[in-house]
Amino acid sequence: MYSYFLIYVVFLKYLYNKLRLTKLKPIISSSYSIIFNQDGYNELNLIVNKNNYSKVFLLVDENTEKHCLPYLYKKVDFSFQIIKIKSGEHYKNLDTCNEVWEFLNNNADRKSLLINLGGGVITDMGGFIASTFKRGIDFINIPTTLLSIVDASVGSKTGINFNSLKNQIGIFSDPILIIIDTVYLKTLDERNIKSGYGEIFKHSLISGNLFEELINNSKVLYSDKIIYNSINVKNNIVLRDRKEENIRKHLNFGHTIGHAIESIKLNSDSKVFHGEAVIAGIIIELYLSHKALNFPIDIVRKIKEHLENIFDKIYISSNEIKHLFNLLQFDKKNFSNKVNFVLLKDIGNCEVDINVKNEIIREAIDFYNS
Repeated sequence: MYSYFLIYVVFLKYLYNKLRLTKLKPIISSSYSIIFNQDGYNELNLIVNKNNYSKVFLLVDENTEKHCLPYLYKKVDFSFQIIKIKSGEHYKNLDTCNEVWEFLNNNADRKSLLINLGGGVITDMGGFIASTFKRGIDFINIPTTLLSIVDASVGSKTGINFNSLKNQIGIFSDPILIIIDTVYLKTLDERNIKSGYGEIFKHSLISGNLFEELINNSKVLYSDKIIYNSINVKNNIVLRDRKEENIRKHLNFGHTIGHAIESIKLNSDSKVFHGEAVIAGIIIELYLSHKALNFPIDIVRKIKEHLENIFDKIYISSNEIKHLFNLLQFDKKNFSNKVNFVLLKDIGNCEVDINVKNEIIREAIDFYNS
């Protein structure tokens, strides 16, 4: 009897895995597809075999080499050469690019392929390296963190930090494929999962999709449905405005302040993840939305309570506020020496290029710190 039970359990696991592998339809972007689970690896193997690349390279860091690479080996039917870089936002710079370019210069040609296996640092920088080496070689993103799955790997932006400023150097360039496999999320700790939730929650605010489901739950939600919705929200915006001339600016909600906070903390002892900085930026920019566009203050407070139940506060000191004002001058959305914010008039209703006085920004930071 017990043996029959074991067979039944094994069958249920097989059925679950089979359903998991087939239930998510590909998301079609401008010149590439976002393909889920085993279907993604099937497409990867097909692309590599069809295109007859001279060499295939895999960009990893020490974490993805240890935790993700063994799984990937089982999914591909081709050989590749590993390029390993150091992990962390601190290494998303020209020095790291130079190391990889030097390696590629000695080993690759224009018919090579670069596969980026990792989080946002790997996919951002790997895409930039591939797009500029010999004026561009093909690259594929396999994001391994929740943040890179729902945000960083999707949308054609590649780039690096410069002089401790976020993503100051980069180009718009499309991968030929993105593979989404949530198996990699099992390698993450709670803090990294929460960081990814920051972008999921932002997508719910700017689109209105699933906002009520998220705000009325005290847990970090990141089911397949929520992940799929988040990718769709970003992809649909990018399809309408690839180079961020208008509606794509909506995706920067929370990021004007968030990037400044991240830059301030980049070289400090108190490490801040991207999603954590964005959450602080969201709360501060919601308050700015209230002051500038009459966004309901009761919803601001409800969102602040929800997010502070999940995220630790990143206290911003008086000296850091002064530094923050300086950093805002370098935001990529600025023009004519004016700091431009993306703010919310209501849930799912964004307005772009909003100017806010410094004293209101300081008031908003005090609101966040309180």
